[in-house]
Amino acid sequence: MSEILSEDLKMITESAREFAEQHIRPYVMEWDEAQFFPKEMMKEAGAIGFLGVFVPEKYGGAGLGYHEYVNIIVEVAKVCGSMGLSVAAHNSLCTGHILGYASEDLKQKYLPKLASGEWIGAWGLTEANTGSDAMRMQTVAKKEGEYYILNGAKNWITHGISGDVAVVLVRTGDLLDSNGITAFIVERGTEGFKAGKKENKLGMRASETAEMIFDNCKIHESQVIGEVGQGFKQAMGVLDGGRISIAALSLGIAKGAYEAAVAYSKEREQFGKPISRFQAIAFKLADMATKIQAAELLIRQASDLKNAKQKVTKISAMAKYYASEICVEIATDAVQIFGGYGYTKDFPVEKFYRDSKLCTIGEGTSEIQKLVISREILK
Repeated sequence: MSEILSEDLKMITESAREFAEQHIRPYVMEWDEAQFFPKEMMKEAGAIGFLGVFVPEKYGGAGLGYHEYVNIIVEVAKVCGSMGLSVAAHNSLCTGHILGYASEDLKQKYLPKLASGEWIGAWGLTEANTGSDAMRMQTVAKKEGEYYILNGAKNWITHGISGDVAVVLVRTGDLLDSNGITAFIVERGTEGFKAGKKENKLGMRASETAEMIFDNCKIHESQVIGEVGQGFKQAMGVLDGGRISIAALSLGIAKGAYEAAVAYSKEREQFGKPISRFQAIAFKLADMATKIQAAELLIRQASDLKNAKQKVTKISAMAKYYASEICVEIATDAVQIFGGYGYTKDFPVEKFYRDSKLCTIGEGTSEIQKLVISREILK
């Protein structure tokens, strides 16, 4: 959709493209094979404003909107889904939660460090037995004077080991009480807060996913985000924006796989001509291009609503659901177009294929998106 982008948006897009080419592409497979999370790359991204996209300039951020953010994620994810995921999670989850719901004091304390990349952010909602069923979380906080004592564990947390600060959702009330969950900001190094197991994943291997453990972790009441008991409602708002993030991540991976497939189909010859000249391949490319265009239109609509501060629940769920599903389809077709070469690590599409699947799972599975969409349209 570059033909309708503003000049400023084109400049930001080009900046993101250049950053990904210079700071990410040379190391993509090295990081993937080693499951290495490059904190230095994140700091470099922070230095040019990519880790504080929404954060106002008064807190050291870029003060940009959702269209700019989507394009940054897309350009990074076209090169490496892992890095797209890390940049997205940092912006929309940890930083986004503090920006959207924390007190002015907490914003001034944490947003400058997060926006600059000095600190990496993590966000803890999911537990071993409560993925989609977050209301049954077992991590609890008990009030003792001016402090809360946190006990439990969070799983599948992006930057669970390397994060310098985490926003953590904890039960402070009764089980299944939507007003019984509270969000806390917990700094790395706090006594009783430690990292646990790092996951060995199919894809997104350079984006660190790990457990966070709380063992009598003592947190001052001033570290509560917003009001006690409002954490679940805050989290649902954060996830509305987070779905646009995963939709953009999906779009980037899909575009990366598609562009690789188009280029290869023009170069690879069989039976005396490029395989792009065969209708079986040409039609496959046509389907891929159409799905990408449709996904992008949904994401743009969600971005417009978000920028206008309008309700985005239904459209962001649609964008995330559709973009993530077509991402898997396009990555699969790209491997098919490459044939045997697509199954090797010498070509980029096998990584797009592995990375794509997480998009249908993270920040709400496709099934949960359909639940959200159906509830919205049946209201």
